[in-house]
Amino acid sequence: MRIAVLGAGAWGTALAIHAGRDHDVTLWARDVAQAQSMSAERVNTRYLPGLEFTQGLQVSYQALGPWLAANDLVVIGSPMRSLRGMLTQLAPILGSQVPVAWLCKGFEASEHGVGCMAHEVLAQVAPTLRGGALSGPSFAQEVARGMPTALVAASADAHAREAMVQGFHHHHLRVYANDDIVGVEVGGAVKNVLAIATGLCDGLQLGLNARAALITRGLAEITRLGLALGAKAETFMGLSGLGDLVLTATGDLSRNRQVGLALAQGLSLQQAVDSLGHVAEGVYSARTVVHRAQGVGVEMPIAQAVVALLDGQINPQQAVALLMGRDAKGE
Repeated sequence: MRIAVLGAGAWGTALAIHAGRDHDVTLWARDVAQAQSMSAERVNTRYLPGLEFTQGLQVSYQALGPWLAANDLVVIGSPMRSLRGMLTQLAPILGSQVPVAWLCKGFEASEHGVGCMAHEVLAQVAPTLRGGALSGPSFAQEVARGMPTALVAASADAHAREAMVQGFHHHHLRVYANDDIVGVEVGGAVKNVLAIATGLCDGLQLGLNARAALITRGLAEITRLGLALGAKAETFMGLSGLGDLVLTATGDLSRNRQVGLALAQGLSLQQAVDSLGHVAEGVYSARTVVHRAQGVGVEMPIAQAVVALLDGQINPQQAVALLMGRDAKGE
């Protein structure tokens, strides 16, 4: 296959390295200097230092244009806030012939409406494109190193699902196809918000009991919202639900978890984000997740506490007190 990965962040680069073991991959970077450095050194020193590019991976910074239509799959590795613009740009180039996969996890900021999931953005701005989400529990460093990982190729379009499976189901990476795009995207979006809460819990040294309770009740929040938006219940017990939540909430490579840990140490939100050097999607989409939940009458107390914390309305200790002080109820 010929695969183009648009965006040379950690996750886009990791998947390009992986796919480059079997396919012809073009890793596109907007930053010309970064692209030239990667091409010369055969490594992304900014985001994945020390992890060499595989044989089939080439780097490009040429303007997005007709050359993309020669690929069998185009992968968008940009953050959620850039997805709308990328899809708008790709629609006239790719039409309905070349499937598109996106890697971002989140709900779009609500200035565009109720806070869209990625597939809803696609339907609005690029309905001719055939696309879906490549999601699931995964850290970029481990995928780039060839460590065992399982992902989900989610789309209502069978051709898009198959293209993602063919492109990435090789060696130590297993890809499962799933037609429940709503469930996969809700799981991928909300787990980032909950990972901030879990990082906060661990940073305050509240113990493993508290962490287990937070993850379990967090999964209940994800499921309630997903079902209200039309997802299948079983999706949330799979890789993009429980699997992604556990990894992001407990793994120290998780950017969103690191935000929670930093807030627990007394850092401001800006200091916490700046210390990462990467995008933490939970910070970007937390308010929109809560707004979307309120729109369908779904209660999400953990996510609401995270938003209040991010907005500076409460401090870490007050966030914990807010959750533990809620009235007793049945599980």
